Amino acid sequence: MKEIVVLDGKTLGNIDFSKLNEFGNVTYYDLTSSNEVEDRIKNANIVLTNKVVLNENNLKNAKNLELICEMATGFNNIDIEYAKKNNIAVTNVAGYSTNTVAQHTFAMALNLCDKISYFDNYVKSKEYSTSNIFTNVDEVYRDIDGKVWGIIGLGAIGKRVAKIAEAFGCKVIYYSTSGKNSNSDYKRVEFEELLEKSDIISIHAPLNESTNGLMNYDVFKKMKKESILINMGRGPIVVDSDLARAIDENLIGGAGLDVFEVEPIPENNPLVNVKNKEKLVLSPHIAWASEEARNRLFNDLLENIRAFNKGEKRNRVEC
Repeated sequence: MKEIVVLDGKTLGNIDFSKLNEFGNVTYYDLTSSNEVEDRIKNANIVLTNKVVLNENNLKNAKNLELICEMATGFNNIDIEYAKKNNIAVTNVAGYSTNTVAQHTFAMALNLCDKISYFDNYVKSKEYSTSNIFTNVDEVYRDIDGKVWGIIGLGAIGKRVAKIAEAFGCKVIYYSTSGKNSNSDYKRVEFEELLEKSDIISIHAPLNESTNGLMNYDVFKKMKKESILINMGRGPIVVDSDLARAIDENLIGGAGLDVFEVEPIPENNPLVNVKNKEKLVLSPHIAWASEEARNRLFNDLLENIRAFNKGEKRNRVEC
């Protein structure tokens, strides 16, 4: 009977981890600190991790380990080279959140474009109840039909966002951070042109040398005054302190972020202390995490284990 260890199951929420029982004895942990990893995995055949780091130091005594299942797409928390040298298979899961992240992108964009927070507060504060007219046109909001939607990173999620943006009547342009991505359905532009022309910019790119700190103060100065930035990629693509400054100096119209340079976001992060709070919509890295997406992720992970047990390669990570 195989020993299966779940190191940080809490990060997937209300998932039915009992489904793992078909593979052997399951030991479940909500969370695992770095100094607990070695002891918890020492007898494991299969380990499931989301954000817990697995490296040579804590893997070296896990002599029975055959398979590491990354409970996400990104696997930078796993020492892939060590795993390969020691004949430990590593799998991940991709594609489970494409529609979910696209949905959250538009939830944030529409919230900002339509000034939902302002109007919601106007009614709930009972200010509307004392108004002498039936509406409130004090706060300006604008159509997105006819606007330019710029996308940074036209992968699966970026393409889904592009299609929805077109349905809203937007003209879609995109910037390839690698310089290699080419798509005939949409106009590819250089970064400077994307900044100058876009009314809405959404980020769906990975974090690498070319994207780290890409959106900084000098960049915000080049954007349209009413433009909106949405970051659904990785936190360090946007310099948090520079964005906070740009928001308070009214350099851009607003921003929606689901990811941050450090997560959870520190209390002293300038973004949670901006003066123009109505221009910011923030969520705690949950764009990927609808109930349906988390179940898709886990069911795909189960298929990875079934395939491994049959001697098949499925969603295998190679260094």
